[in-house]
Amino acid sequence: MIAGIVGKPNTGKSTFFNSVTLQNVPMANYPFTTVSPNFGVGYVKVECVCKSLGLEDNPINSTCINGSRFIPVKLVDIAGLVRGASEGRGLGNRFLDDLRQADVLIHIVDASGSTDEEGRQVAVGSHDPEIDISLVEDEFDKWLLEIVKKDWGRTSRRADGNLAKFVEAMRGRLSGLSIKSSHILQALERAGLRGDKPVSWKDDDLEKFIHELRKISKPSIVAANKADLPSAQEIIRKLRSNGRKIIPTASEAELLLRRAATMGLIEYITGAKEFKIVNNSALSDQQRAALMLVQERVLRVWNTTGTQEAINSSFLELLDQIAVYPVEDETRFSDKKGNVLPDAFLLRQGGTAKDLAHLIHSDLGDSFLYAIDVKSGMRLGSDHVLQDKDIIKIVATARKG
Repeated sequence: MIAGIVGKPNTGKSTFFNSVTLQNVPMANYPFTTVSPNFGVGYVKVECVCKSLGLEDNPINSTCINGSRFIPVKLVDIAGLVRGASEGRGLGNRFLDDLRQADVLIHIVDASGSTDEEGRQVAVGSHDPEIDISLVEDEFDKWLLEIVKKDWGRTSRRADGNLAKFVEAMRGRLSGLSIKSSHILQALERAGLRGDKPVSWKDDDLEKFIHELRKISKPSIVAANKADLPSAQEIIRKLRSNGRKIIPTASEAELLLRRAATMGLIEYITGAKEFKIVNNSALSDQQRAALMLVQERVLRVWNTTGTQEAINSSFLELLDQIAVYPVEDETRFSDKKGNVLPDAFLLRQGGTAKDLAHLIHSDLGDSFLYAIDVKSGMRLGSDHVLQDKDIIKIVATARKG
């Protein structure tokens, strides 16, 4: 699963990306600093099972800090989107094409209202970010619509009277966009349309179908960035009144905290409500003042910087994923080398034991025999649905890797 970081220019997308990946992609206070997609690794933060089991774990594919397991996930930072992008304006279709593989979108908006639609600086609080939210969604809808409208007449005639043919045609037209048959069927239901009668659809029907398909196949959360700036609290309150999932975010503050922690100046775990200065003598007056501003304007107001909540919300809520822990030695909760709780994988809610085997390695999935619930000792079949925090041993005829 991949999360795409999207938004208009100059909202802090690259700062957000750097703060959750600790990469150093270019950041600047002007539009189109990012012109090509940047790929990186962020982390979903969950409570590790080592806590409840009283184990001292030794993770390999992830990290455990004070009982919190950080599981790696893929992120892509996309160039800024402007109105008319679906028609080629700005970086246009290139931007939209970069989003093909994203499964969920983290929409970064300027919650201080200090940048206009084009990403240019304006007076703080003078621009309504609700406009920007609609802008990105509308451009994405128009882009998808243009893809589907190509050869729509022939497609609709061929699929007339046959729902399966319609779904197959849509999947073919939208190949490479991570859109599944289930997404298409759900979109038909939500739009109140019949997939076996596409020839009867009007233009409004097709637009309604595309709108629902985008919401289902590319769900999104809004990260209200620059939440520490003047006017942000009032703007965020208004955004939340519209019923959207809004996460106040201060990515510059998160980046400052994480870099200070990396330098050994403070103790800080991403997503925490506080930090602790551990090397006061090494701090310059400027660094100390910056940390105090983060404490006063971000952590005391919002409790966190919001960046970790945005990642967690994307994968655990919108993509409905759970954390599962595979082991090879069920008596020691370890792999063959003795590493305790070595791995943690994110799996879709409703995923089975065999799904986990395939996630670990294709050979393991292909030669799956059965699984063992390590906590209870029960043998599980291939179609057994796994639960969050399950510890599972996979038994197969082939070894992983």
